[in-house]
Amino acid sequence: MSRPENPADANPADEEIPVGTEADEHRDVSAAAEDAAVAADDAALADAGLPREGADDEAGAGRRPARRASLAHRLYNGEAGLDVVGRSRLIYKITAVVVLVCIASMVFRGFNLGIDFAGGNSFRLPGSTEQLQDVRGAAEDAGAEVATAQVVGGNSILLRTGSLDNDGERAVVAAVADAAGIEEQQVSPESVSAEWGSDITEQALIALAVFLVAVIAFLALRFQPKMAIGAIAALLHDIVLTAGVYALIGFEVTPSTVVGFLTILGFSLYDTVVVFDKVDENTRGLAESARMTWGEAANLAVNQTLMRSINTSVIALLPVAGLLFVGAGLLGVGTLKDLALVLFVGLAAGAYSSIFLATPIVADLKEREPEVIALHKRVVARRSSAAREGGGRAAGPGRGPVASARRSPAARRQSAVGVAEREEDLGPVQADVVVESPASVRPAEPRTGSTAAPRPGARPQRPAGRGGSGGGKKRR
Repeated sequence: MSRPENPADANPADEEIPVGTEADEHRDVSAAAEDAAVAADDAALADAGLPREGADDEAGAGRRPARRASLAHRLYNGEAGLDVVGRSRLIYKITAVVVLVCIASMVFRGFNLGIDFAGGNSFRLPGSTEQLQDVRGAAEDAGAEVATAQVVGGNSILLRTGSLDNDGERAVVAAVADAAGIEEQQVSPESVSAEWGSDITEQALIALAVFLVAVIAFLALRFQPKMAIGAIAALLHDIVLTAGVYALIGFEVTPSTVVGFLTILGFSLYDTVVVFDKVDENTRGLAESARMTWGEAANLAVNQTLMRSINTSVIALLPVAGLLFVGAGLLGVGTLKDLALVLFVGLAAGAYSSIFLATPIVADLKEREPEVIALHKRVVARRSSAAREGGGRAAGPGRGPVASARRSPAARRQSAVGVAEREEDLGPVQADVVVESPASVRPAEPRTGSTAAPRPGARPQRPAGRGGSGGGKKRR
């Protein structure tokens, strides 16, 4: 048979008919866009120092894994993965040792009570920093036990001594006036009774009791009673630790010290409430989903708020450190050291207790409740079933990976098509609705101008003619 000269008369079965050209172009564009998005995600992860998706599989195949991100980067992204709740026993032991040392220092060393609490005498006279040592030496030579000697207001010297009788007071006035080169009338003596210090102590204790009652009531109503117990335990830890360091160093206890104590209690409570709020958010509806245990959800909350707590504590400690080390240490401003020391130690102790102490205490108390125990068993059973189906080992609540606050690009792509939770939390998803992946979603076929793409292995069909018929006569 000769080849037909007219191309229109060619056999349609013998010629190559372009089928679904426009749809194929759409699919190629969609696949290229998806590949570009995946490549962009991998590049962003590589720039951030994080392992890209599938890096573990490639490493197992002999490829070099991506480098691990720095600790600071993982902290800022909530990926530190600190197992605070799981290591609560170790934390309790370390805290108990520190608390016992502080209690021992308070018992055996005691506090260096100032004149406002122990009673005594004070002498105020005109003078400068150059005259401070001469004036102090003259008062000690006169038989006074000088507790503090400092320059206040820039042009006055303030001496505080132990209790003196009338003769001893007059002797000290004459001695310091002679050392400073002034008249005795320019020296202002004052006697302070120990009863005034007792009144300050009593009022401070009353304020502390009212504060603790208000804290317990607020946390019990806003969250739950067990969280109130954890917060109070953290506050008591801060008080004991700060008082123990104060006794160990030997700084004088003044009314400024009492003010500092009340200040650090408020800061510690603020930081603890922030963590508890995230714990309450993570554990809400946990019994219905059974995706993790109560302790794991609480531990995730600690990791999610870890960098916030660190930033808040550092910002608060920087000016206080300036008062303590620069003001009191380098410049010699003694009026600042009493307040600065209690604030510095208290803020650091509050940051530690809100992160490492309050939440583990609450988690240990909650793990004893019947509902939480039942949740724990369901999570273990679910993970064991998933491990058997996957051929792996079950990762129990204390042995699985520590939850991270950052979601991977794969998890973000899953959430775009309806997957709301990560695979490692849920295990195999049992659902009646089939969730399609982005690769399986195809663009709509054009209504005119092309035909549907053939199935694999099917013979291409000729487009329908003008008359609507799908076939035609073949020419021999």
